[in-house]
Amino acid sequence: MQPVASTSRILILDFGSQVTQLIARRLREVGVFCEIWPFTASPERILAWAPGGLILSGGPASVADAGAPLSDPAILALGLPVLGICYGQQLLVAQLGGAVQGSDHREFGRAYVDVTADCALFHGVWAAGAREQVWMSHGDRVTALPPGFQAVASSAGAPFAVIADERRHIYGTQFHVEVVHTPHGAALLRRFALGVCGCTGDWTMAAFREQAIARIRDQVGGGRVICGLSGGVDSSVAAMLLHEAVGDRLTCIFVDHGLLRASEAEQVVKTFGDRFHVKLVHREASALFVGALAGVTDPETKRKIIGRLFVEVFEEEAARAGGADFLAQGTLYPDVIESVSVTGGPSVTIKSHHNVGGLPERMRMRLVEALRELFKDEVRVLGRELGLSDAIVGRHPFPGPGLAIRIPGEVTPEKLDILRRADTIYLEEIRAAGLYDAIWQAFAVLLPVRSVGVMGDYRTYDQVCGLRAVTSTDGMTADVYPFGMEFLTRVAGRIVNEVRGINRVVFDVTSKPPGTIEWE
Repeated sequence: MQPVASTSRILILDFGSQVTQLIARRLREVGVFCEIWPFTASPERILAWAPGGLILSGGPASVADAGAPLSDPAILALGLPVLGICYGQQLLVAQLGGAVQGSDHREFGRAYVDVTADCALFHGVWAAGAREQVWMSHGDRVTALPPGFQAVASSAGAPFAVIADERRHIYGTQFHVEVVHTPHGAALLRRFALGVCGCTGDWTMAAFREQAIARIRDQVGGGRVICGLSGGVDSSVAAMLLHEAVGDRLTCIFVDHGLLRASEAEQVVKTFGDRFHVKLVHREASALFVGALAGVTDPETKRKIIGRLFVEVFEEEAARAGGADFLAQGTLYPDVIESVSVTGGPSVTIKSHHNVGGLPERMRMRLVEALRELFKDEVRVLGRELGLSDAIVGRHPFPGPGLAIRIPGEVTPEKLDILRRADTIYLEEIRAAGLYDAIWQAFAVLLPVRSVGVMGDYRTYDQVCGLRAVTSTDGMTADVYPFGMEFLTRVAGRIVNEVRGINRVVFDVTSKPPGTIEWE
């Protein structure tokens, strides 16, 4: 990938931390373009990319372990400002002549550091003599500093919680600056990028739009492009960007598999076909998909069936449309990072959850991945730049297999109808309360259990509906949204009274820790 809309940038080397992507998010929030590369990147490749600074991420390994991820020590001699975080701090200490060892005093979770001296990393953020809250997650710790370093902050379990070599502009923090649990962590990253590295902070979405369109035109030339349009945020924004770049040489194919939420198919056709005049093929295939799912209860089997049928239907419609030279995909930067992981970290096990399958190589089209440099929230900003409504770009994430994975067990037309009505009521009440934009994702699940209840003079034996709502700023961590009892009582009352087939509603209050991106 080539950097866009920035005269300076930061490179992050990934050593397997669950929260490495958050480092990039924090930097982009202050207008600094950055990329995440595997720790195996060579000094020559790094110099060719010419970053303004280098960040070494955290990771689960110990620098003393056999087979631990070790970057080329020559990277530290390139003359770039360097910030090592957790494992990254320990690695740079070990490679520069210090010492790291296991400790009997492990630190996990909230901790406090005492700022013992000033340094360029702290200017305007922390002051000597202050006590600051941070988020620790380490067992090993630094026990001896390399030549030229001094300790500028310490904690009970880490006497070298922050270290600095001011002459070479190399810094290390034992704690994670990228997580919200370190209150001033984002400010420290900003200080490193803008103050220590001298980045200009001029990366903007408007500039990205212009350069992305130019890159698409250069790649596609006079060719034709086909885009699979689901109505979700990613595919919608990708379609609009491509339409602006190549106009009628783009054909969007919308496969309605019958597993969408209420009125979503109509919204896609109205938005892209009627309003923006995108060349749109609408294939109604509900009976095909729902019929193929009859009797299937295993969730992975359901996903595979949906993925296989989606590919087959897409191929049919692409052939009817006359084919194309390029296939557009809504690949995002987290997908790119996961696909090149060489650490075997937690992210590599996640991807199959939402995906319904890739398109086959036999289609013989080259890929256009216009969004591959963006995170989810940046895609929303780009969508607004392109004129898409908040109803599209602010839409809660929706998995590729749709409602099929929100109906544990067999999927039937009756269950889909029940779930759609319950989900619609839930979202109606969230919007009426003015909470939709404060919630990252909210949805209903039709649980595979039945409950005995009494409604009026009748005994019922109907299904249970589960409700879920989480907050997030980046889609990589999630916390339960704290609805009040009045709201929950009102929603449950409406669902039980208005949706025949449900007689009980439960609310899921499970939070998701940093690094977890699955909701369902």
